[in-house]
Amino acid sequence: MAQRPNIVLMNCDDLGYGDLGCYGSAVNRTPTLDDMAKHGIRFTDFYMASPVCSPSRGGMLTGCYPPRIGFGTFEGEWVLFPGQGVGLNSSEVTIAEILRDAGYRTKIVGKWHCGDQEEFLPLNHGFDEYFGLPYSNDMGRQKTSRLNIPLPLIDGAEVIEEQPDQRSLTERYVEQATRFIRQNKENPFFLYFAHMHVHLPLYTSEEFVKNSQNGDYGACVECIDWAARAVLHELKKQGLEENTLFIFTSDNGGRGDHGGSNRPLRGKKGTTWEGGQRVPCIMYWPNHIREGAEVHDLVTSMDFLPTFAKLCGGKVDPDRKIDGMDFSEMLFSDTASPRNEFFYYIREALEAVRVGDWKLHTSKDGEAVKLLYNLRKDPGETNNLYDEYPEIVAKLEARLEYCRHDLGDTVTGTAGENVRPIGRVENPKPLAEYNEDHPYIVMMYDSEDIG
Repeated sequence: MAQRPNIVLMNCDDLGYGDLGCYGSAVNRTPTLDDMAKHGIRFTDFYMASPVCSPSRGGMLTGCYPPRIGFGTFEGEWVLFPGQGVGLNSSEVTIAEILRDAGYRTKIVGKWHCGDQEEFLPLNHGFDEYFGLPYSNDMGRQKTSRLNIPLPLIDGAEVIEEQPDQRSLTERYVEQATRFIRQNKENPFFLYFAHMHVHLPLYTSEEFVKNSQNGDYGACVECIDWAARAVLHELKKQGLEENTLFIFTSDNGGRGDHGGSNRPLRGKKGTTWEGGQRVPCIMYWPNHIREGAEVHDLVTSMDFLPTFAKLCGGKVDPDRKIDGMDFSEMLFSDTASPRNEFFYYIREALEAVRVGDWKLHTSKDGEAVKLLYNLRKDPGETNNLYDEYPEIVAKLEARLEYCRHDLGDTVTGTAGENVRPIGRVENPKPLAEYNEDHPYIVMMYDSEDIG
């Protein structure tokens, strides 16, 4: 490569495996993403490190299973909530830090959700710029919400608006992304575009709602596709399309309601069935990576960190234990993935493992189970083969035992030998507090949908 590539990582919130046209949707129109898949690489067996957002995002940014970085649970919560005194430890090394050290300009636009105290925010984890929400878009003042804290919109480290109109947020995010691309067209950059869509509540502009074939959900999916088209348009305008690796994915599986779909997978967000953690992933880099390829090998978001480092001239500390693997060769040739196994955690409970085409479940919600599936033949996990292949069960159980000792497992009461602590601060406080005299543009969001 004559130049190191720019990296654009577009990460959605709760987008299901079956929500894009190129992954089987007949109700959501996604022409931009479908075209990226047609002229790039579409991964069929791509996994996020967790089926819920905070651990998923922390795992992706650090290249680690969430329990390794203390992101299994958050003072008993599944995800981080406003004002908690825990978050991503300052000693952890993120993709942004590695690329910034390699000379890249770095920016996150959108959802962070790795801690809202100053020590945990993006500017202290390798990002030069930040514009977005520090956590999920249902964590503001809203009907049915347990929170009475205004939703803060942040620029850098400053709250610039409370209770923003969510219908216009994606357009504002695109504006930020466009400006960042223009300002850095002469030097390499890393843009992490983290959508609020399609997390509940579903808000987007009237134009998408009016033309949707799938209600508000389809409108939000089509808004995502528009955002991808707008970013691509700017890259082309600046002559950067052929020097930018554009990755599109989702932080975990979809809820499977409100019009969303994980078909043909079983399960949903918050579960270790395939529908909870196997998500769409498209990579587009014209005239560089394979065109029109469909990859069935096992790849994960944790693999981004070493892969980006290899492509961009970054350095990964060999003495720091991570779980990501460099899959950069797969982008250019029909090479097998370096990864052959994946462990499925829900919080700090190890529930399943995949090795090759086989997946073994040994626990579900604290109860022991005996479930074995061949995912190549049965991605919907419907045909239990546990009793038919005892030798495969034994092999996979041995890998689970290895993982328990490495990362821990609350199901068996095993402490992990190679885990690091979550970050902590004293006297935490929320970024915003409700004031009845404040001129909020939206005093309270009118949707009752949360989650």
